[in-house]
Amino acid sequence: MTAQDPGARPDWIAVDWGTSHLRVWPMRGGTPLTRLQSDRGMGQLSPDTFEATLVSLLGDWLAGIENRLPVLVCGMAGARQGWREAPYAAVPCTPPVTGVPVETVDPRLAVTILPGLSQTQPADVMRGEETQIGGFLRGTPGFDGVICLPGTHTKWAHVSAQEVVSFRTFMTGELFALLSKQSVLRFSMGEGWDDAAFGDAVGDAMARPATLAADLFGLRAATLLEGLSPGAAKARLSGLLIGVELAGARPYWLGQEIVILGEDGMAGAYRDALVAQGAQVRCVPVDDMTLAGLIAAREKT
Repeated sequence: MTAQDPGARPDWIAVDWGTSHLRVWPMRGGTPLTRLQSDRGMGQLSPDTFEATLVSLLGDWLAGIENRLPVLVCGMAGARQGWREAPYAAVPCTPPVTGVPVETVDPRLAVTILPGLSQTQPADVMRGEETQIGGFLRGTPGFDGVICLPGTHTKWAHVSAQEVVSFRTFMTGELFALLSKQSVLRFSMGEGWDDAAFGDAVGDAMARPATLAADLFGLRAATLLEGLSPGAAKARLSGLLIGVELAGARPYWLGQEIVILGEDGMAGAYRDALVAQGAQVRCVPVDDMTLAGLIAAREKT
């Protein structure tokens, strides 16, 4: 089938618009007809260029469309500097299904942007991860526990009765990138990994989080004086930062069922660190969670 065939024409469009990426799924009901992607993320665009970027990426998938095609968007397109701001929904709440309509020049598009989530005490926000949470809950509606979403800004979300009750964000991934690439520690970093060094560092940081700044410089000293290998230094840096995070996030994960959305190296590192603390944890593939969350929102509107 081609996009021009009636059986291949989408009846709605799912869009995940992040800071650095754009993913688009022409949909027929709950089935994606294809997946389109681009590096034209929010960070490269001004508000008046979003529509043209989307239309260009869709290309022939808009051929033959006579009525306004629903387009459901999640992610950073709804940020203040994005296509149009979609104000946050305050927790506790279900992952949002009602969005903000966007006026378009192209008469074939009826665009709606889903909001992120906000929390006042303590102040926190998320935009995009709530759709992944909604995707997980679509497949596991009875879940009651904590969802961890590792990344540049890792999220811990307490979920109960289909609602996000509260959440916390930790800038652990960004701190790792800054310290390993722009600080004096960059001279100690390199390829490889050392599981034992990672595990020891997690334990050290959880036991003595107040000494983090000193322990970080200790990585450089150990490189110079003890021949600490680049792979072990990298693993220990990751362990120290994740250990401090786990110490701060203890009220979320202690005694809870924990689901980590992800299967890559970062998700595995979080899993190993939590298992070492006796936590009940499992990893769930995250690749299709955003699309599942968009489908869930579409089904409820």
